[in-house]
Amino acid sequence: MVDDERDLCEILVFNLTQAGYEADAVYSAAQALEKGVANYHLLLLDVMMDGMNGFELARQLKADDRTRQVPIIFLTAKDAEADLLQGFALGCDDYVAKPFSIKEVMARVHAVLERTSAATGDDEVLQYNGLLMHTRSKSVTVDGATVSLTKTEYQLLHLLLSHQGEVFSRSEMISRVWPPNVVVTDRTVDVNITRLRKKVGQYAHHIVTRQGYGYVFEAGNH
Repeated sequence: MVDDERDLCEILVFNLTQAGYEADAVYSAAQALEKGVANYHLLLLDVMMDGMNGFELARQLKADDRTRQVPIIFLTAKDAEADLLQGFALGCDDYVAKPFSIKEVMARVHAVLERTSAATGDDEVLQYNGLLMHTRSKSVTVDGATVSLTKTEYQLLHLLLSHQGEVFSRSEMISRVWPPNVVVTDRTVDVNITRLRKKVGQYAHHIVTRQGYGYVFEAGNH
């Protein structure tokens, strides 16, 4: 939730948590950008805030491949038809005018999450900083730019990124990634890892070789 009314944030976060959701609140668009929203399933966004307003934040998020898929519900006192149309033109999923009842907001949240999860087929997003994998579309972006991976490269990255810190031997990678009827050597794994590193740019050094053991995706600086 992004709203400069702290009391309202506290109430909504409490009710969302009680309903079984994981919810966080920030109090400005700048704080939202600093925190990052790519891994959230829904954004509750006020319009009238100091600094960058909600419409501007939404425009920025929808222009970025890393956050374009995050649904937005505007919660705002700006309830004129022109404001509502502007909100939908920016790609918002719903628009709730203040003052509102908590029950209404909860119902809208549930409806949007149901609708968007059905539309995306429960798309899982794996992420390390600006490296994102969308499992439904089988797409990978590096700092907002789409990169083209072969099926094998994609599956290798998915294996490593979904098990950060876990070392996989070459034989384990072969059994998990390649079909059982295909003869694959350790050298084939090494070649694919080399190609993968070239494609993920600045994140290549996080795919670490453990001499005598295999490969691991390590977070942090190297």
